[in-house]
Amino acid sequence: MEKISGQTYLGNAKLGKLMLKFSIPCVLSLLVGALYNIVDQIFIGNSELSTLGNAATGVVFPVFVVAQAFAWCVGDGCAAYLNICQGKGEADKIHKTVGGAIVFTVLCSAALLAVFFPLKTKLLYLFGASEKSIDYAVEYFDIVVGFFPVFMLSNMLNSVVRADGSPSFAMASMLTGAIANIALDAAFIFGLKMGMGGAAWATVIGQTAALAVSTVYFFRSKTFKLKLKSFIPSVKAVAPAVKLGFSTFITQMTIVVIAVVSNVMFVKYGSVSEYGKDIPIAVIAIENKVFTVVINIVVGIILGCQPIIGYNMGSGNYSRVKKLYLYILACCLAVGAVATVLFQTCPSAILGIFGTPDGEQDINPTLYGEFGVKTFRIFLMFIAFTCVVKMTSIFFQAAGKPVLAVIASLIRDIVCFLPLVCSLPVSMGINGVLWAAPVADAVAFLVTAVLCFICFKDINRRQKNEIEPHICPD
Repeated sequence: MEKISGQTYLGNAKLGKLMLKFSIPCVLSLLVGALYNIVDQIFIGNSELSTLGNAATGVVFPVFVVAQAFAWCVGDGCAAYLNICQGKGEADKIHKTVGGAIVFTVLCSAALLAVFFPLKTKLLYLFGASEKSIDYAVEYFDIVVGFFPVFMLSNMLNSVVRADGSPSFAMASMLTGAIANIALDAAFIFGLKMGMGGAAWATVIGQTAALAVSTVYFFRSKTFKLKLKSFIPSVKAVAPAVKLGFSTFITQMTIVVIAVVSNVMFVKYGSVSEYGKDIPIAVIAIENKVFTVVINIVVGIILGCQPIIGYNMGSGNYSRVKKLYLYILACCLAVGAVATVLFQTCPSAILGIFGTPDGEQDINPTLYGEFGVKTFRIFLMFIAFTCVVKMTSIFFQAAGKPVLAVIASLIRDIVCFLPLVCSLPVSMGINGVLWAAPVADAVAFLVTAVLCFICFKDINRRQKNEIEPHICPD
């Protein structure tokens, strides 16, 4: 086996120093990525598009997440596999996996285009569009979905760049796209009065800029070199990455299911409440974007540490892996605690960033503000628990424990939230949709604690018996 040089510091440098080096750029990178959608939301909400424009982006949101699910499945899985190979000194396998992952991502994007475009109107109504917001939603959809190959490749390649030991370059890629997006949002929406189309074009041009920067990196990658034969389709080469990234895919697809079901329930019970259909959809669209910012910080911390986890699992340095988990856990709990304080004490201020209805679109500003405050305080009540569950799921993935990762990914959203969001509103009305989230968070947190016990019990056994590590020990 060919030994990978220059990566041994992952196994012996101070963990705190490594976390700062890898996690800070990763957190910034993902926060910048979140700006793609949140900046659109802010500019749209403060323009003549107002609340209905925000509702329109909210119903397109699940489509974005589906594309991201495929891209991150391949990218995160490829990154985890790359780092484990680094720890085991198996450099010869990496370039084939990365090349195959790129081809797989392009094929997936083509398949999604073929499915989404013919069904767009039906999908948007399913996702919660109303007669008032459907035209805005279709205009936004047509542009952003047309650029899915760019969007998916940009997300997939960014994970590989980060895992290759270049988190700062990954951050630069996302930052380039975000700066372009922000500048063009202002120019297209306010300067040229391009409306929803302007917001969409600003987004896709930013994504194209980010992809261009990431592509440049692969001419100077550290632990592998892409060749023409790297792109020859091979199930054997891509399978390990897809297997390790499957929990990410499940996590993202559950977000789609949750978004769709939540929107359906908001429309159903909102229509018989004083809030109507459009206020809940517009508010939850904003909540999703703010929630994404918090989760991206947590995901950035753990993904930044993924090379450290994978390398040390691959080299059998189990005590270092356990110590690193505790460090990451402390950081994520701190993020969750700060978010909880903000959402409980100043939800109106957060909501106000995204504009206020002026009444011209038949949206009552008072009811909009009332429902917004209620949503932040109830729906995000236990966001600290959500942070721990999401972080631990990715930790399992990075440690080569895909089965535990999938269980952790499913327990909150599919096993707990879905039954609750469908049953609680029967007796509680639209408030039941909101209360489903904190109950699901509490149950998922307890189950995740049990999964951690199982995981570390196995790691302790391997450490004691000095068992040879392998990629999928579940």
